[in-house]
Amino acid sequence: MLPKLYEELAEWWPLLSAPDEYEEEAAAYARFLGEVGEGEARTVLELGSGGGNNAFYLKRSFEMTLVDLSPGMQEHSRRLNPECEHHLGDMRSIRLGRQFDRVFIQDAICYMASREDLQRAMETAYLHCREGGGVVVAPDHVRETFAEATEHGGRDGSDRSLRYLEWVWDPDPTDNHCIADYVYVLRDADGVVRTEHDRHIEGVFSRREWLEILRQAGFEGRIATFQHSELPTPLDVILGTRPRRGGG
Repeated sequence: MLPKLYEELAEWWPLLSAPDEYEEEAAAYARFLGEVGEGEARTVLELGSGGGNNAFYLKRSFEMTLVDLSPGMQEHSRRLNPECEHHLGDMRSIRLGRQFDRVFIQDAICYMASREDLQRAMETAYLHCREGGGVVVAPDHVRETFAEATEHGGRDGSDRSLRYLEWVWDPDPTDNHCIADYVYVLRDADGVVRTEHDRHIEGVFSRREWLEILRQAGFEGRIATFQHSELPTPLDVILGTRPRRGGG
């Protein structure tokens, strides 16, 4: 079951997260996509592409194929990125029957809240990655740098407005997930205001676990960092290369 944000509240998504908020990090992801693996990075499969905000920038450098589980979110992406190929599907199980130069997963990987789910997602990435190609994964958290936090934001649209409060907390640091509770305040065109609570269960894995899971999937993995100008500490970015057969 998807969080409300990606089902009955999906129409509100652009007022919570807009493309202009992604430009800086998308530039960093484009750099990692160019550096990981071997050979030219021309085709990129994005798993968990959501509303298409990363693809809005990445499509300038790569031929993007976008996969997401939410029809509502993909509707936003199709409007934003009409030239990109879209597929509805689950990153744990989708099989497109072809391979790409690179595979990219941003914060949608956080919804892999168990090792089993994360392993399945990495197997999907491996099967869709050509030999010598690479995968770039950008989780919100790794265990070593996880910190509870509160954020707020929102935007005004032409006929409606949204404000949100996000509260990320971890009731049990010994397991592999945390909780992100959201409260949305929604004002429609008639001025009617309502609130919605939405709970997201998100995975939190150590760097060692990430590298183990990449290796089990078949990748040679390493971890890089990216310092976003709006964040106090660097973000971990998980990089994997699919080896060529025979090592050549």
